[in-house]
Amino acid sequence: MVTALTGLDALGWHAFQQRQLGPDDTDLTPARIANVHRDRVVALTADGSIDLTLDPGLTTAVVAVGDFVLCAPAQYRLIRVLDRQTELSRGTEYHTGDKQLIAANLDTLFITTSCNADFNPARLERYLALAHDAGVRPVIVLTKADQTDDPAGFADQARALGRDLAVLAVNAKAADLPAHFAPWCGQGQTIAFAGTSGVGKTTIANALTGGNAATRDIRDDDARGRHTTTGRSLHRMLAGGWLIDTPGMRGLGLAEVGFGIDATFPEISDLAAQCKFRDCAHEREPGCAVQAAVAAGAIDPDRLARFKKLKSENTQATEAIALARDKVRKQGRTAKGSKKPRQKS
Repeated sequence: MVTALTGLDALGWHAFQQRQLGPDDTDLTPARIANVHRDRVVALTADGSIDLTLDPGLTTAVVAVGDFVLCAPAQYRLIRVLDRQTELSRGTEYHTGDKQLIAANLDTLFITTSCNADFNPARLERYLALAHDAGVRPVIVLTKADQTDDPAGFADQARALGRDLAVLAVNAKAADLPAHFAPWCGQGQTIAFAGTSGVGKTTIANALTGGNAATRDIRDDDARGRHTTTGRSLHRMLAGGWLIDTPGMRGLGLAEVGFGIDATFPEISDLAAQCKFRDCAHEREPGCAVQAAVAAGAIDPDRLARFKKLKSENTQATEAIALARDKVRKQGRTAKGSKKPRQKS
């Protein structure tokens, strides 16, 4: 745990957070969330770390690792969560309308996979859609590049998943590993790693932070590993930035990320605007610019199929969340209206 910091700038505090402070906040202390527990949070201030309980009306479900908050250190209380510059979340709780928070105020998401059977374009595109929708810069990291005869082939496949997409092919155990990540890990920058377990995320995190978190070998049958990180936490990197360590995620539901999907498939979404019909499904409709590009060899038909699959999933999940939220609102109004007025004495 970090015990001494050089100031708010070192925590990743930017003008975005500063603009949210008002005259009523002068007695409060800015801090950044490092760990979220069931009934409390651990936050980092310019003077060190502190355990905080939450003010009434707040729950740990609405606080994410990486959040900037205002607190009253003398009372060990978290008073307010500041607006997030970026928010990484995934749609999982369709029946309540809630989305699971993953991390807040990220600058870069390193989407990590291996140069082996774990490499899966469809899964990578899911992570890319999540990052794009959150406004977070995605970088694909290919580990175990030293264990394949064709690392360049894997890198080419990864680059084909987006325009100007940064791709790193690395040996996670190499001594020069931190140099590959240096452009994204300087002071004031916040990063996170996403991907399945066993691809080397913890090994890379240890190299960037100087930590010694345990790692576990992958399984031989499917090139996947078992979870080594069990909770999210914020760690200072040797280069001065911050790393949010997250558990491996095999299930990644998408909801309310239409913009992110379009940004992940720009060659398709750009052409979709030229289709004859606004609701074109890109099947057999006349005047479909997307199908014309497929016929001309300009668009990979497999990539189009994955685009349509994600669009369909996102539409269904988004509608389910909207219905769940509407139900919660109606229940709230019903409960409020059923309260009996107090009898005057």
